[in-house]
Amino acid sequence: MRATNTDLTNIRVRSSTTKELIPLASVVKLEETSGTMRLSRFNRLRAIKVTAAVAPGYSMDQAVDWFRQTVAAELPREATLMFDGESGEFTRTGQQLFFTFLLALAVVYLVLAAQFESFVHPVIIMVTVPLALLGAVLGLRLYGLTVNIFSEIAVIMLIGIAAKNGVLIVEFANQLRDRGVEFVDALVGSAVTRLRPVLMTSLCTAFGALPLLLASGAGAEQRRPIGIVVFYGMLVSVFLTLFAVPTAYAILARKTRSPQHVSRIVDRLLAGGGTAGTAAAHAPYHE
Repeated sequence: MRATNTDLTNIRVRSSTTKELIPLASVVKLEETSGTMRLSRFNRLRAIKVTAAVAPGYSMDQAVDWFRQTVAAELPREATLMFDGESGEFTRTGQQLFFTFLLALAVVYLVLAAQFESFVHPVIIMVTVPLALLGAVLGLRLYGLTVNIFSEIAVIMLIGIAAKNGVLIVEFANQLRDRGVEFVDALVGSAVTRLRPVLMTSLCTAFGALPLLLASGAGAEQRRPIGIVVFYGMLVSVFLTLFAVPTAYAILARKTRSPQHVSRIVDRLLAGGGTAGTAAAHAPYHE
């Protein structure tokens, strides 16, 4: 047994000189000191863990900012601050949000550019994205919520949903221009004709998110941000889109052509109308 210091000093060891057993106290001196019973590590570094909860009335963003300022003011520069748990998830997703948002915009833009065979028409269509984000931010502020992983997922989804309304208007305007309708008349006609489909699809999407917005019970707090972003984002964007998309189309698309324009020229050439097809290729739209 080695429960006390005396137990340790009474241990006998063999002397290398006399070959006899002698007490350990004859060759060593024991000294009592204090030390940590456990050394905590985080990411393979010595760490001191601080656990806290966000006080009522404050957001995770405010708590993280306060903690960073306190650490910078009180601890030496060698100290490294790392977050884990909910705060760690918040900081990681916050850093990735901007990159993920830009990546989603780039993917949507490239898909639309391939569909319309134009680099201008996707820009017109994506005017609806900032309008939808404006509604999403207003909805989150109205309910006192902040950006989290669930609202970020809803924002990515909202980009594609909002762009759909612009596709309806731009596509039909191009079809009317292909039929020989003047630019202004085609633009007004597409906005008027597509008014009902835009309202129907947008309102159906918005009201379809109401169960997530009004949900209660287990997991409701996680689903509610998705419903808020989709509902308010669609409500704001659907009404502003009816003005923003035609305006952007009138400014940017006056000298553009639709994807069907080239295919019709090729059909005319194959049908024997080479001269007419060549003339049509260089002729501007009727305005």
